[in-house]
Amino acid sequence: MAVKVQAATPQVAPAEVAQSRRSALLLYLIVFVGGMSSIGVEIAASRLVAPYFGNSTFIWATLIGLTLTYLSVGYYLGGKLADRYPSERLLYTLTAVAAFGIGLIPFLSRPLLNASLDAFAALAVGAFYGTLIAIVFLFLVPITLLGCVSPMAIRLRLSGVSEAGGTAGSLYALSTIGSIVGSFLPVLVLIPYLGTYETFYTFALLLGGVSLFGLLRVGARVPALAAAALLAIVLLVMAFWSPNNLRRAEAGELLYEGESEYNYIQVVKNGDEVGLVLNDGHAIHSIYNPNRLLTEGPWDYFMLGPYFNRDQRPEDVDSLLLIGLAGGTTARQFTNVYGPIPIDGVEIDPRIVEVGREYFDMNGANLNVFVEDGRYFLKRTERKYDVIGVDAYRQPYIPFQLTTKEFFQEGYNQLNDDGVMVLNAGRYGTDYRLVHAIATTMGAVFPNVYLIDVGRFSNTMIVATKQPTDIGNFRANIARLPQGSPLRTVGDSSLRTGDIREWRGREEDYFVFTDNHAPVELVIDQIIIGAAQSETRR
Repeated sequence: MAVKVQAATPQVAPAEVAQSRRSALLLYLIVFVGGMSSIGVEIAASRLVAPYFGNSTFIWATLIGLTLTYLSVGYYLGGKLADRYPSERLLYTLTAVAAFGIGLIPFLSRPLLNASLDAFAALAVGAFYGTLIAIVFLFLVPITLLGCVSPMAIRLRLSGVSEAGGTAGSLYALSTIGSIVGSFLPVLVLIPYLGTYETFYTFALLLGGVSLFGLLRVGARVPALAAAALLAIVLLVMAFWSPNNLRRAEAGELLYEGESEYNYIQVVKNGDEVGLVLNDGHAIHSIYNPNRLLTEGPWDYFMLGPYFNRDQRPEDVDSLLLIGLAGGTTARQFTNVYGPIPIDGVEIDPRIVEVGREYFDMNGANLNVFVEDGRYFLKRTERKYDVIGVDAYRQPYIPFQLTTKEFFQEGYNQLNDDGVMVLNAGRYGTDYRLVHAIATTMGAVFPNVYLIDVGRFSNTMIVATKQPTDIGNFRANIARLPQGSPLRTVGDSSLRTGDIREWRGREEDYFVFTDNHAPVELVIDQIIIGAAQSETRR
């Protein structure tokens, strides 16, 4: 009788199974941390360049576009390396080098960023943006190497064609989950509580720590020692090196520097004058001088808006809404000139409110501060105002939602019968494209719109009145004010040097911004390009 012999099933030692599981867990961990670091570094990069170049869509497009380019190159190279050298040792060596590259970014970027300040001061627009490209190239090596992680991990985990889809899908999902964490961790925790440089160091340490552990585990003694030395340097940097400030003050003494969820903030003192500087630092957002009320800047001119009405008197102004409170310069001036009238100040950044109270005497009992988005506040408030002021620049751009026909209609609805809306718009020399676009948009809602050029800064104030008015009213109202009063001083200056004029641009002749189509940044970018071309021709 034949006897059926059953083939013996090979037995895997428990130690080998445990080792395989540890290897898989470590591989999953490096995929997660790699995905988190790639996006986290991109977010930190936006804050690294914001104090010098701002955070416009142009800046974000540059950062996102080049980051995706580097990752694409990394995916391609990682796939080639994975097929030729499917090695955990190689994977962890690449991530260790990437970690070191991330830790070097704050070091290498600082001289380039300072060079951008000198280029801006010299009006060398080409050199100014050239330094931006140089900064972004600092991310080439670490981001490209991080792009190699997923294809190499897939190759190392792949045990057969039948499992290829599941393996690739699970690892890419894990990398994406890491990227999601990397999107929120810098914004909500690392940058507000630690700082921009420390955010880079944190990702360098996390990525480097996992890489070092992986190298030690696979027995790569020499590479492990090299990685340990690199990580030790990063640790020493974090422990002993800290710059005096992220960005030097362009002029005067730096009193305060900090980062919030929305802005990089500096408070700078120059003589008796304290200035609030945000992000790229090429504009002052508030001024406080304990010895002087007027600033000769755009803040002074918000007080003049009502004087285009017929027979206007100071006692006719009973309320004010400020969208873009900043350090409260305008609120303090209104209180001084019009008395303790109720003022609602809307500021989206709570850290700026704290700075305003500490450094800019923004402590008036009549000032009600609302920390929220200005347009959201305007939509839901039931109050009506004599004056609505809009000064919400994130230099050199204005948030598009505060420039549209729908926004101005909302402002019109919240004004009293003789109310006015006053907006501060920037320009470059005699380039009024942005000013005219906003004035035309306001003119599509309000019966009359007036322009006043600011003497001290390159700004133009746009005043829109709810009632039909005349520029002759302004002259007559100013002439009745007492000589030497703040209102008379600013009014006389407007008439003398402000080229005060009514804007008569028709909606059919000029572009009107809407919520659907408001190319504010395109207009401003064209102004910047025009400035660069003018510089080239000189």
